Amino acid sequence: MLASELVADVISPVDTFDPIQRAVDRMAEFRIRHLPIVSERHFIGLIAEDDLIEEPNYQAPVSSLKLSLVNPYVREDQHVYDVIRLFYEQQLSVVPVLDAQQNYLGLISMSSLTECFATLTGVAQPGGIIVLEISNKNNSLAHMAQIVESDNAQVLSSYIRTFPDSTRIEVTLKVNKQDISAILSTFLRYEYTIKAAFNHTGDNNNARERYDSLMNYLNL
Repeated sequence: MLASELVADVISPVDTFDPIQRAVDRMAEFRIRHLPIVSERHFIGLIAEDDLIEEPNYQAPVSSLKLSLVNPYVREDQHVYDVIRLFYEQQLSVVPVLDAQQNYLGLISMSSLTECFATLTGVAQPGGIIVLEISNKNNSLAHMAQIVESDNAQVLSSYIRTFPDSTRIEVTLKVNKQDISAILSTFLRYEYTIKAAFNHTGDNNNARERYDSLMNYLNL
């Protein structure tokens, strides 16, 4: 998914000759902490709330503001991951989107990003969630997907969490099946560590105990 697919035009920018008060009012109206400045569609910069703290005259033009943010925008052809990174690194409430000529196309709001994240992670679809803890040497998403698919299920999304100064990795899988007891048993059979499981039928907290009981029965 590209930045251009998330652009919204509900929140309009301010022009360089607009009074600062207009920017303040617009930020308050839409409950945002940042607002783009344009001049004949050309992107000038992004106002931050902090830029307004020391401003004594709200009737002065927006062009008189000293902007604190550096390159707070993405190109229309950048991936949504770049958008998420910019939101995170600069703690933004909106991200401007530009074309190759620095023309302002619109902005991406936090609500648009939330909807996008819900789509990317498959949270809107019913299913189970499995959290595994593995070594970074055994990080084979293909094998994990194979285990899920062995129970006629599919991985809707996955993401990895690393830990500083550690070789362990936390892998979260969202699958399109709510009863994931059989999948959990297979992960245990392959000696994966199941850290947590959600949206499944039955109590799987003792999955290891039930699996061991089944193996003992089969070995009789």
